[in-house]
Amino acid sequence: MSVQSKTSHCKIVDCTVRDGGLVNNWDFSVEFVQDLYESLNAAGVEYMEIGYKNSPKLLKSEGKEGPWRFLDDSFLRDVIQKKNTKLSALVDVGRVDEADVLPRGESMLDLIRVATYARDTAKAIELGTLFHERGYETTINIMALSNVMDNELNESLAMINDSPIDYVYIVDSFGSLDPDDFRYLVEKFGRALKGKRLGVHTHNNMQLAFANTMAAAQLGVELLDASVYGMGRAAGNTPTELLLAKITRPEYDLRPVLGMIEKHMIKLREKEEWGYLIPDMITGMLDEHPRSAMGWRASEKRNNFVDFYDKMTTPEVYNK
Repeated sequence: MSVQSKTSHCKIVDCTVRDGGLVNNWDFSVEFVQDLYESLNAAGVEYMEIGYKNSPKLLKSEGKEGPWRFLDDSFLRDVIQKKNTKLSALVDVGRVDEADVLPRGESMLDLIRVATYARDTAKAIELGTLFHERGYETTINIMALSNVMDNELNESLAMINDSPIDYVYIVDSFGSLDPDDFRYLVEKFGRALKGKRLGVHTHNNMQLAFANTMAAAQLGVELLDASVYGMGRAAGNTPTELLLAKITRPEYDLRPVLGMIEKHMIKLREKEEWGYLIPDMITGMLDEHPRSAMGWRASEKRNNFVDFYDKMTTPEVYNK
């Protein structure tokens, strides 16, 4: 069986604005986001995650974020002309006021994804169920799976299995997993979740984001997160253009996304930093959050890789 036939069920969720916003504080121009939407629609990409739907009153805000950090429905109606590509938004447990989420018929959004740690699964289900009842497609994205104990994950999956949530996500938050890990998790999720569909969100700390995504896709995972030119927090995500090139469904067209990269992403990459870097590799190797690597890259020691390695692996010696 060819790779193409094994992945013909897949759909792409482009996260350039939402996850990429973690790089530049969501400081994307309206023109950038409009051009991105047009290019993704022309490319046949099924979903564009256009930002967060968290509530500013529940999350500390410096007022310097771009509008994609706290999405407003009337703003979206003004700037996006909806076509075939559906719009998605992400919320975090504890950071969204349900009153700020309109019924789907009154909203520009089609899919709302709830990001949670395993310990907050019950709260995530409560939120996701509410959004489901308001007409949205829904997902629960279990973050930092590489740090979750097996018994805690089993309990989370059992709860989700009894909920109306449509999709459940395997999230490699620290970019520390490999294709064997993904195969194990996809099979585990598949056994525990009857009638649920799966998604994956990968990070590129170990240069494995694309390989991990394809391993999951070939096992039946349906929603594949990606971002144009790989733009995402720290080491970034699976590049959307790689999925368009590899999956090669008849409706997919790589050319419009190459145009987006040529027009916007090259210049943006000169201004902002993301993608594979040694500090991010080290945190991925150690299965740790990349915040320490991001802090190191913002310091005067940004290219002192041996120092960072020593700090992370032997802090008791390094910090003397």
